[in-house]
Amino acid sequence: MVPAASIAVVIGVVELESSSARWLSYLALVAVPPLAAFALGVLIHGSRAIWAWATPPLFVLAWAAPDALAGEAAATALSGLACVTLGWLLVSAVPAVWLRAGVYAMAVIDTVYVSADLLQGPNAVLNAAAPAASLPALQSIHLGSAVMGFGDLFVAAVVGFLLVADGPIRQGDLDVSARRQRFGAALTLVLALGFDLLFFAVDTLPATVPVAVALALVESRASRVQRLFVP
Repeated sequence: MVPAASIAVVIGVVELESSSARWLSYLALVAVPPLAAFALGVLIHGSRAIWAWATPPLFVLAWAAPDALAGEAAATALSGLACVTLGWLLVSAVPAVWLRAGVYAMAVIDTVYVSADLLQGPNAVLNAAAPAASLPALQSIHLGSAVMGFGDLFVAAVVGFLLVADGPIRQGDLDVSARRQRFGAALTLVLALGFDLLFFAVDTLPATVPVAVALALVESRASRVQRLFVP
């Protein structure tokens, strides 16, 4: 339920009480930096403990230049890395079969909310919320005129860990798990870029959809590969 609730519950709470958006910005301010540091120091490929010390400079840059591309990129990096840790925690605790269903449910709810114009209002309130003293608003993603919800990065991180949840499948020198990861990343990128062409016609899109479609296609492909190589 967590992936779907990260959209439905948050939007519902903000719709009922707009001041909750400010509290969510403080929650992100406190939680995102340590979660990002853990991802840098432990989780990402080739990570080393000293890499966690990149978090304070990223935070300072996001604080010092909130309207500059460098500051927005630093804030995006922190939020994205925090989502990596959250995705790892969720995939470590919940059976993959249920999480896949949760990802698909999240994409469906996201699409329904956007199509029915239920997401745009509360999302605008959440995106505009910010802590005091011009501290970084890490509960949403801003890059120039583009805005994306924290949940959109979260679902991508969950899917990334789902692709490796079953561990490596080897046949000789062929690491099927590594190929699945690379294929999933490339497929998500292509689907997202293609999906974004719809911005020529609309202003808001459910960004969870390309991620969910990529998961479905990768899992389908992985099942066929496993039948070939595993007795």
